[in-house]
Amino acid sequence: MKQRLLNKYSKRYIARQFIFVADMVLAACMLAIAFLLRYDWHVLFQKSELVIVQTFYFLGLNALAFFVFRTYRGVIRHTSIEDIVRVLTALSFVSFLSIIGTFAGRKLGFEYIDIPLGVVLIAFILSAFVLNSFRILIKTIYWEYFEKSSLDTLSERRKVLIYGAGEMGFVTMTTLQNTIKSPEVNYEVVGFVDDNPYKIGKSIQGLRIFKRSKALCQSFVLKKGIDEVIIAIDNLPPATKRKIVDQALEAGLEVKKLPSVKTWVNGEFNPAQIKNIRIEDLLDRAPIQLEKDNVRRELEGKVILISGAAGSIGSEIVRQVVGYNPKKVLLLDQAESPLYDLQMELLRICPSGLSNVEAVIGDISQRDRIEKVFSFFKPQIVFHAAAYKHVPLMEENPYEAVRVNVMGTKNMADLSVEHEVQKFVMVSTDKAVNPTNVMGASKRIAECYTQSLNAQSSTRFITTRFGNVLGSNGSVIPLFKKQIEEGGPVTVTHRDIIRYFMTIPEACQLVLEAGVMGEGGEIFIFDMGDPVKIYDLAVKMIRLSGFEPHKEMEIVFSGLRPGEKLYEELLNNKENTLPTHHEKIMRAQVRTIDLDVLGEQIHYLFAALAKQKNEEIVQEMKKIVPEFVSKNSVFECLDV
Repeated sequence: MKQRLLNKYSKRYIARQFIFVADMVLAACMLAIAFLLRYDWHVLFQKSELVIVQTFYFLGLNALAFFVFRTYRGVIRHTSIEDIVRVLTALSFVSFLSIIGTFAGRKLGFEYIDIPLGVVLIAFILSAFVLNSFRILIKTIYWEYFEKSSLDTLSERRKVLIYGAGEMGFVTMTTLQNTIKSPEVNYEVVGFVDDNPYKIGKSIQGLRIFKRSKALCQSFVLKKGIDEVIIAIDNLPPATKRKIVDQALEAGLEVKKLPSVKTWVNGEFNPAQIKNIRIEDLLDRAPIQLEKDNVRRELEGKVILISGAAGSIGSEIVRQVVGYNPKKVLLLDQAESPLYDLQMELLRICPSGLSNVEAVIGDISQRDRIEKVFSFFKPQIVFHAAAYKHVPLMEENPYEAVRVNVMGTKNMADLSVEHEVQKFVMVSTDKAVNPTNVMGASKRIAECYTQSLNAQSSTRFITTRFGNVLGSNGSVIPLFKKQIEEGGPVTVTHRDIIRYFMTIPEACQLVLEAGVMGEGGEIFIFDMGDPVKIYDLAVKMIRLSGFEPHKEMEIVFSGLRPGEKLYEELLNNKENTLPTHHEKIMRAQVRTIDLDVLGEQIHYLFAALAKQKNEEIVQEMKKIVPEFVSKNSVFECLDV
């Protein structure tokens, strides 16, 4: 019987005409009660003709107000605060017109619209209570009888806590409760969690607000049968977010987040937009405050060349640079398909399209080709991001590391001097500090050359140095994601290995800022925050994916790769730092090499390069960078 009623009526909605008539009947009844309360039966009987006329007059005002304010248009089963406010506004409008009519009737001697003020006030109070109670009653019946019954026919409901008892939390609760349930969106909200002591212990529509330490503990989770927690706070401080996620994961909960308010359509979000927390969300830091006016003054109206423009760092530099209205942006890269993809992206995001963007296919190690680019376009600022960066691959291919990272950088730097480029900003790496691998040593040589060249040219050479960036091609996080999606195991090179992480946009913002503040010859290092233990990163990513490490998904230690070290550094032993006006950028005091001496050393390096003999190439690199000591590498024998 119940299932038949459910199938027949759960998808039907009360007609608007019925709601309008019901409101009118209820309003008439409340007016009648108001008259009875205002007069006794004897007086009411004597004034029956007058009361009848006043009743029709008053109900006419109600009909007008209900029509004007569309009180009958709301779906009663989903009655909201807005619907209640709409009813109250309509009834207030009726009372206002009635009061005006009363005073007008008394002045004109027209008693048929002279409704006593006591009747108007009583009718307003009773109607406001009854009309809204009618809506809430229907909503309650629908929810308790139809909606809950329909949920029983679906798959098992997931019990959730909503972290954040503010406006976003309330919207999340009402949206989840009012959404027509499906196997994908089948939530039962158990309560709220909040850190505000003034909210704890209170309730929102019958759902209690709990303290975090109580709600995000295993005993409470097991007692209530909670499956997950949804973070419903925008712009939550990263450190707080990490604590919440750590506590939730320890309690065995899945952790999800609400999309940013900026992505809501017409101020509303779709429950399908609720996504799992990503590891990137936990490694993120507080937004950087750029000196945008200074950056704009430096870049606006200039011809800017970006090498490695199709790479992870280069492409983000491009995205940020085009926003400062440069005269022309030159995208230089040898990777055809990624460069084409970047062109298509810029076509979508740039108001001016590609009118001031030029894509150039070229290899920075081919001086003749790069010479044509400089002589034709005459760039004023160069951001040099082109490089080979993968440590194990470069350890096996020293020739390519030197050809691109050293020879390519030398070509770009020399041509910048010849063509009177104003600034040359080089993107380097923390692996250039006390290098233990070929890639890091090649970047250190490139740093040394541009620094030495700065002293003898009008071009100002600036180096920026930072660690790993989240989401870059070949970084550890995409690798872990792929391994988890494939069912594991997740491979970590060493239990104690640590790395610094920074988001790509953050790193590129700091590159632009350092480029602006640089006077030439500096190496700027970025505040990379706290180092992250890669093993802990793997554990957290596995838990965020709903698995238990070492039980449901293995973590395998594969051993350090050739050239890899446990701890990355941002400064070598002979360097120290000085602060700058930007709290996240420091200036390194570094040793410099005389350009003539370095030029001769690089000459011998390129001579070894021509022979394509790996040991000779690496031997010459070690002469230029005496702190280069190989680790886990076949080239360790050269350090004896």
